[in-house]
Amino acid sequence: MNFEAAHAAFIQHHLHKRTGERRGRLERGHREAEKLFCSNVWWPLQGDFNNLHPEFEVLDWRGLSYFCDFALITSHVKLILEIKGFGPHVRDMDRQKYCHELNRETFLSAMGFQVISVAYDDVAHRPELCKTLLQMVFSRYLPQSSPTSMKSVAELEIIRLACMLARPLRPIDVETHLCINHRTAIRILHSLCTKGLFSPVAGAEGKHVVRYELHPNAMKRL
Repeated sequence: MNFEAAHAAFIQHHLHKRTGERRGRLERGHREAEKLFCSNVWWPLQGDFNNLHPEFEVLDWRGLSYFCDFALITSHVKLILEIKGFGPHVRDMDRQKYCHELNRETFLSAMGFQVISVAYDDVAHRPELCKTLLQMVFSRYLPQSSPTSMKSVAELEIIRLACMLARPLRPIDVETHLCINHRTAIRILHSLCTKGLFSPVAGAEGKHVVRYELHPNAMKRL
């Protein structure tokens, strides 16, 4: 099944299950930005729309209904996905709307959702970056998903570790984080260097590699 057929079936499935404002919101709300996200990011990344809910209704901290662009609901994870254009979410937002948006995201986090915001410009012009970042998120929750441009979840975890520590990694950092032996850690780090994602850093005498530094443009190379 190609994207157009799968997307049409996906929307019809949810329309069939809804009535009233929930159905009307899906008919009105799932437009160009949301479909572009589906075609440029979600479909190439996942290949199906399983467990994805468009225009998903939640209550905010005031008890008022709010419709998220998408929600991914499984037994392992609850993700809210928002496609945000610069105009309505930045340029045209006043202080009260800004406060409400931040309060809503905090409340959703308290309710067990992780909120992922994706820029419309990235969806339209840099979908590969969106796919890479989402894949890093999914790899934490969805064991059946496999990285699209890297050979193992271990490599994604090492990149995540380097971002969290904000410094060059030592082999012992990787060994401890992944619970692997020294030889395996070195092999994976060498693989990441070969891919141009990390650079080896020699010690004071310049004879041996002692650290591995994440390349500044690593995310663009994934």
